[in-house]
Amino acid sequence: MLLSMQGVCKSFGGIAALRSASLDVAAGETMALVGQNGAGKSTLIKILTGAYQRDEGAVLFDGREAAFAAPAESQAAGIATIYQEINLAPQRSVAENIYLCREPRRFGLVDRKAMRAGARRVLETFKLDIDVDLPVSRFNSATRQMVSIARAVAQDARLLIMDEPTSSLDEREVAILFETIRTLKKNGVAVIFIGHRLDELYAICDRVTIMRDGQTVAVDAMERIPKMELVRHMLGRELAAFEALADSQANLAERPARLTLDGVGAGLRVRDVSFSVREGEICGLAGLLGSGRTETARIVFGVDRLERGSIRIADAGRAYGEPAEAIADGIGLVSEDRKVDGIVPDMSIRENMTLALLPRLTKAGIVDRARQKAIVEKFIKALAIKCASPDQPIKELSGGNQQKVLLARWLATDPRLLIVDEPTRGIDIGAKTEILKLLRRLADEGLSVLMISSELEELLAAADRVTVLSDGHSVATVPRRELSEHALMAAMAHQVD
Repeated sequence: MLLSMQGVCKSFGGIAALRSASLDVAAGETMALVGQNGAGKSTLIKILTGAYQRDEGAVLFDGREAAFAAPAESQAAGIATIYQEINLAPQRSVAENIYLCREPRRFGLVDRKAMRAGARRVLETFKLDIDVDLPVSRFNSATRQMVSIARAVAQDARLLIMDEPTSSLDEREVAILFETIRTLKKNGVAVIFIGHRLDELYAICDRVTIMRDGQTVAVDAMERIPKMELVRHMLGRELAAFEALADSQANLAERPARLTLDGVGAGLRVRDVSFSVREGEICGLAGLLGSGRTETARIVFGVDRLERGSIRIADAGRAYGEPAEAIADGIGLVSEDRKVDGIVPDMSIRENMTLALLPRLTKAGIVDRARQKAIVEKFIKALAIKCASPDQPIKELSGGNQQKVLLARWLATDPRLLIVDEPTRGIDIGAKTEILKLLRRLADEGLSVLMISSELEELLAAADRVTVLSDGHSVATVPRRELSEHALMAAMAHQVD
């Protein structure tokens, strides 16, 4: 094996990110590395490349122990990484980016002629004919991605790590990339391909390593593992089944639609999405990592621009230019990562809860403290938020109570539609059940809820129906009476009847 990682463990602040994880890659092999958010893929790769140091375990590269102290050491050993976030120097030329920190020299000076010639040669591999003297900022994201890949290839790496390399590429560019990977394989270069598009994994990868909750749960040849089995390993069965909260007899067809998407698209992440959310309904949005769920919510909420298709709120067409327009229209969004996009950790519960309501609470630049206090106390009681006082910093609350504060933030605006993205991520099983029951109660009182979740058990318990996304397309909508784990997994695996 060119690479062997065995029994790798890593914890952050007492929380295990990797638990005896393993990864083996042979020379000339393309290994798929897959798993949902939080599975441990990124942590494992950062340990391999020297960005993190492992707590336990063994890492061998080319038969020798590998304990790189920094990414530069792993690069010198022959490991190159292409991250999903394109990390180029935007104001430098294409040639300068390809040879960054390893410029050819002549008489002690940078040999720009040799650098240009070398850049053109490596770009020819990708059938990319561009002016290598232009700054990379002049090119679109797809071309910048190809330049990033070309830079890694030009390093003569023995192991190439590609993190979502096709996310910014169109079909023609993906075909060129795959042909390049096949050429690299023939030359003995190994590739770790981190991706989520199942069809691409089966087209280019030899084997697959599946991770879940910081562990390696399966390794198999791509040709031997059916898509359904791959999806099953990725999702797992870690949570106990929730109590069924939705009523399978509810007649949704008689209720008016609050939100309707028809052929919605923007960029490459959201291609053709159609579904509706009715009054008093919890509509689930399911799909594997990268399916376009969060990106669809961002378009509805006005964070990202609608490029194709139509969005209707009740009977009126909408294409919000910014979230403030969506909020004014009665829409709230509880984002996927509450720590990054939700809470302001050093601010109080009171301040966090009323952030979205401040324009209504403020007159002549002064906040109506009495109204603010009444609203906060009302929702602390209504949602049973456990805290010392409304002035307690929100960072001191448990994950479940932080999530309740974020729900209260939007409920205080009296929304017609509430979008919740991974509403129970990072909270314990008891708090998860509380949050789901709360969402169900709100829907029964007339609120329309779009619930995005990676946990099938949550969707099966709370949703009135579920739309499944795959690679930016809505591939199935499953009504309550037909909801099952098998039906959702089959849709995610493209096995739709």
